[in-house]
Amino acid sequence: MNYWLTKTEPGTYSWSDLVRDGETTWDGVRNFQARNNLKSMKKEDKVFIYHSGEEKAIVGIATVSREFFPDPKDAAWVAVALKHYKPLKKPVTLAQIKSDKKLTAMVLVKASRLSVQPVKKEEFDAVVLQSEK
Repeated sequence: MNYWLTKTEPGTYSWSDLVRDGETTWDGVRNFQARNNLKSMKKEDKVFIYHSGEEKAIVGIATVSREFFPDPKDAAWVAVALKHYKPLKKPVTLAQIKSDKKLTAMVLVKASRLSVQPVKKEEFDAVVLQSEK
C-alpha cells in the first residue's frame, strides 16, 4: 500500500463535500509531476485530504477507489476516484507538520505547491498520531 496527499481549496471541493458524496472523481490536476503521482496511485491506497488556502491542514483520509483514467474535462490528463474513508480526530495544520522533526522531510514541507504528492508510511502514521493528541 502507498500513501498520498491531495490538496484542495475547501471553497471548491472540501472534505465535507467528499463525506457527503461518499466518492468523487479527483480531476483538474494540471501539473506533470502531480499527474505522474495520480498514475502511480493504486486501489485502496490511503490519501490525506489537505485543505489549502487559509486553513492549511490535513483534515481527513480517503482511499483510491479507481485507478487513473482520462480526466473527464481533458483527456490529455488523468484523474482517479477517491472514496471517503475517515476524518482525522483533529485537523493537523501545516505549522504542526513543520514543527514535528519526524515530518520535516515531507513533500508538503519541501515542495509545498505540488497538488498530489507521495507520503511515506512513517509520515502518514506520524500525522495520524498528531491528530489524536
